Amino acid sequence: MSVEIIGWGHTRFGRSALTLEALIVEAVTQALAHAETPAEEIDEIVLGHFNAGFSAQDFTAALVLQADPALRFRPATRVENACASGSAAVHAGVRAIEAGQAGKVLVVGAERMSGVTGPEVGQNLLRAAYLEEESGVAGGFAGLFGRVAAQYFARHGDQSDALAAIAAKNHRNGADNPLAHLQKDLGLAFCRAVTPENPLVAGPLRRTDCSPVSDGAAALVLSLGSAHDAPRAVRVAGTAHVQDFLPVSWRDPLLMEGCTEAWHRALKHAGWSMDTLSFVETHDCFTIAELLQYEAMGLAPHGHGADVVASGLTERDGRLPVNRSGGLKAKGHPIGATGVSMHVMAAMQLTGEAPDAMQLGRADRAGIFNMGGLGVANYVTLLEAGR
Repeated sequence: MSVEIIGWGHTRFGRSALTLEALIVEAVTQALAHAETPAEEIDEIVLGHFNAGFSAQDFTAALVLQADPALRFRPATRVENACASGSAAVHAGVRAIEAGQAGKVLVVGAERMSGVTGPEVGQNLLRAAYLEEESGVAGGFAGLFGRVAAQYFARHGDQSDALAAIAAKNHRNGADNPLAHLQKDLGLAFCRAVTPENPLVAGPLRRTDCSPVSDGAAALVLSLGSAHDAPRAVRVAGTAHVQDFLPVSWRDPLLMEGCTEAWHRALKHAGWSMDTLSFVETHDCFTIAELLQYEAMGLAPHGHGADVVASGLTERDGRLPVNRSGGLKAKGHPIGATGVSMHVMAAMQLTGEAPDAMQLGRADRAGIFNMGGLGVANYVTLLEAGR
């Protein structure tokens, strides 16, 4: 049985004047048209939406129906797993098809974050932490990752330059993506320096080490391989979801063991290895997260992620480009939309439909890692170019 992505839609990420509902409708309308699939053929709807106070409107799964009256009476469910809510929706859609409960599933991810104040953003995001122990961390979620960066530096030496290089890489990539929130190549010198324009935000993390507050939505249509005649198909070759302990105190956050386990399970499922991948989209909510994920996915031993950066391996012309879309760092991170967006960006590359400036020369197999919380919800999807 083959589950395939046959079409998608994606709003421009950034600060939007559109409502959450309007963002969802825009992405869904694009996705149905791109998949050449009438709404009547959709069997199920899954929406990834974190919310946690960003939107006064909760109970949002039914908003997807606003895109087309023919979606009325389709089962629609909202899923939430913090910043991995989008991948949770994708995986739920894949399982529905694999279980024989659906032939086509419409998957949507959305978030509107800019309608609340800065302190409210921090408070909302901190709900993805273990409040019993972590609610008092200064700087909210940035503070948690700032603490992780400081611990990493204490254990392995100051890696500020490596983090700056990751930021500069992802901003270069984002400049090639017309759907990205931040489309400016800031350069390594700007990302390295601590200045009024690039101040320290939390611990050793500078502003350029942190993903922006973004609004946006993304959608895709999943189909049983034998149930469509779409002009494109991206095969879901493997999936894995690993949930780790919520309290950081119960584990070593520098090891990102859930990330390692998710990659191991997905690759085993597909019969692949990291060496067979053409590129990766990974969860760089903060640059320290991308560095740790290099180590967790096996590109370098623990403590040596900076060697990956220095080697050029993950650059757009490297052997394994990482975050060619700009990643969360430049493309933006509207929480519920992020996981779906990562799948859309990978599917674009695999079908040769990415914008010309962003398209990779070799794009046959993709790996996606989407994370909720500080290494708590860990999702890996492996995609392969089809027709």
